[in-house]
Formats: sequence, structure tokens, C-alpha cells
Amino acid sequence: MILSLLNFSMNLFKKKKYTPSGSLSALAMARFKKNKLAMSAFIYIVSAVVVSILGYLIIPDQTPFANDQQLEYATKKPGFEAMIMKRELNREIEQPNIISKMLFGANKTYESISIYAYHIEGDNVVAELYTGMSPNDGQIVKYNIADIAFSLDGNTEVQNLGNGLYKITKSDGSVLELSHDKILDIAKSNIISQHHLLGTDRFGRDYLSQLIIGSRVSLSVGFIAVLISLIVGISLGATAAYFGGWIDNVIVWFINVVWSIPTLLLVIAITMALGKGYWQVFIAVGLTMWVEVARVVRGQVMSVRQQEFVEAGVALGYTNFRIIFQHILPNVMSPLIVISAANFASAILIEAGLSFLGIGVQPPTPSWGIMIKEHYGYIILDYAYLAILPGIAIMLMVLAFMIVGNGLRDALDVKTVK
Repeated sequence: MILSLLNFSMNLFKKKKYTPSGSLSALAMARFKKNKLAMSAFIYIVSAVVVSILGYLIIPDQTPFANDQQLEYATKKPGFEAMIMKRELNREIEQPNIISKMLFGANKTYESISIYAYHIEGDNVVAELYTGMSPNDGQIVKYNIADIAFSLDGNTEVQNLGNGLYKITKSDGSVLELSHDKILDIAKSNIISQHHLLGTDRFGRDYLSQLIIGSRVSLSVGFIAVLISLIVGISLGATAAYFGGWIDNVIVWFINVVWSIPTLLLVIAITMALGKGYWQVFIAVGLTMWVEVARVVRGQVMSVRQQEFVEAGVALGYTNFRIIFQHILPNVMSPLIVISAANFASAILIEAGLSFLGIGVQPPTPSWGIMIKEHYGYIILDYAYLAILPGIAIMLMVLAFMIVGNGLRDALDVKTVK
């Protein structure tokens, strides 16, 4: 089933000429491609997924959870540019491979020192620390250029040989002989400009990085919640419709009981039972979205279970499992695809609501709901964008999935296929 969904998504980008003799799936894809609004929404979703997967490889703040806090940069406007002096840490920092970095980020190998201005005095870098105020009026500090350029632990020795030459003996036994000008160039290369395209939040974190990593939570919750709802809903709905009798009565009773409970209250109850956290939200949302899937599957399976191909499978001695999952379910996939798109949008909204209430994903994990919660007080100030931007991100993502769902509904409607 999942492979069928992925295959459908990939085939949308294949240029196939529409022919009246094509299969129903080919006709549906051709109709979907003609729907420019739905295709635009689909491209937006794919782009968001690609950006969220690349994650730490493309964002400015590549530390885990994009949580590099510099309080002197708190609530800076979009386009803010700061001067950073990177002072090498005096300890070894293990660096992950590219896959691990893409998924979880990487710890910095240097200390970020926010400076307002600097100049060189002999062997020292004299810097005025950045305060975030106007005028700056920061503390004046001195750093040895070798301390800025190299990681100097307790076993590292810097020796001045005279004539502008320095001998650096590192803890691993390696020896470097560098001129003063060379060390100065290395030190200057560690003084960089740091750009914040969307500014910073109230903790001085890069806001663009927070938004991009926050998209992972929304998309992950949607995907896993839909997956759980499909597994549970299809299993119960197909079982009830195929076997009927008391099995059908029991499952329908259970479906009606769960259906009668408000979704948000049920999610909150499950979250409280499982605890607050990342994976708990996935499970809680998924366990509340299977009811609609089960109802639709039950109705669709009941409409096809008496057809000749099902009776032929029984006559040939096929197992019930094979008949249900290999012969009946492929004929009821169209409404399931549409429901999955709608459930994806609902899952994003529910997760954002839970995070806003403080019972969803917990800090420091970025989430659009948490970002709104942390900054909604700024709406009445000159920083309303801190709460509006994640709200717009949620709105666009939900709208895109609803548009794709409507486009799939029209494309898969065989009554309108010409």
C-alpha cells in the first residue's frame, strides 16, 4: 500500500501522453497533472519535505535542535548581521558523518564570541564585546592570536623563536613553525560575519533555522500518524466488512465509541497517559485518526465483497488474508489516498495545538506550535512576525495538503474521467 502511494507520487512527474486506452491510474495522474493548483501544492509539499530532510546541512545554525543561544542577539530584526570571533575549543569535539549531521546536527568545534569591533596589537586581538545596545559600550578584552587560531589544550606549547617565527607543539606531538603573519591570517579568518535572514528569537537563536527544523516535526507527525491510522483503520474496517456477523457488530460498536469522543480530548488523554515527548505525540495523534479510515474501508469492502472476483478467490481456495489485501483493498485505494491527505493536514494542526498547549513536543526540539507559544506575546509589539511566521508556515502546509486532497478526489473520481 505504501509502495503504491510512493509510486503514485513519483509518477506525477513522469511525462506520459494521455491516451483513452490507458489504465485508470494513468488517467487519474493525467487529470491530476492538469490541475495546476493541485500540482503547485504538491510541488510545495515535495519542496518542504526535501528541505526538512536536508535540514542541518543547509541551515545557518547546524547545532543540534538549532539551539545555539546568544542572548545578546535576542529578538533582532530580519536581515540582522553580527560579527563573530570563533575561538577554537581546547578539547577534541567528535564530528559526525554527513548522514548523522543531516539528521541530528553537529556540535560546534569553537566558542562563538560576539564582538562589535576589533584590532590587532602585536600578538593580541583586542576586541570590544557586543552588547546589543546602542551605543554598544562593550567590555574590551584581549586574546592571543595563537589562542584564536589554534586549539590550545594543556599539552600544547607555543614558543616564540624570534624573527617573527613561532613554534607550536601540539598534544599529538606534531610541530608547526609558522610566521606571525601566517598565524595572524588564520586568526583573522576566524572572525566572520553571521547573517540572520529572518532575524533571531527571544533566546538569540537563528529564526530561519528554527523554522526549517520545526518543519520536520510537523511532517513527521503527519506521516507517522497517517501510517498508524492506515494500519489500524484498514485492518479493522476490512475485517469487519469481510467477515460480518458478530465480528462486524463488535468492531462497529468500538468504532462508534471512539468516534463519539472529541478528537482533541482523546489526543490529550493519550498524551497524558504516554507522557510528553516527541514519539508520544506521533502515537497519540495516530491512534485518534484511524476511525474515519476504518469506516470508509468497511463501506468500500462491503460494496465489493460480493463481486465475482472475490467469489472466484474463495472458490480457488485462497486464504482470507490474500483475498482481502491482494484482491479487495487495491480496489478501494482511491478514497484512502484522499483521506490520507486530509488526515495529514489534521495531524499537523493537532500537533501544533498540542505543542502550543505545552503537552506536545518539548523544548529544545523546535516546533511551529512551540514557536507560536513562545512569541505570541510579541504580537502587540514590533515583533509580531515572530508568532506570525510559524503560523503562516502551518497555514500553508495544511492548505497545500487540503488542495492536494481535493485534486486527488477529482482525479480519482471515475465518473468524471473522459
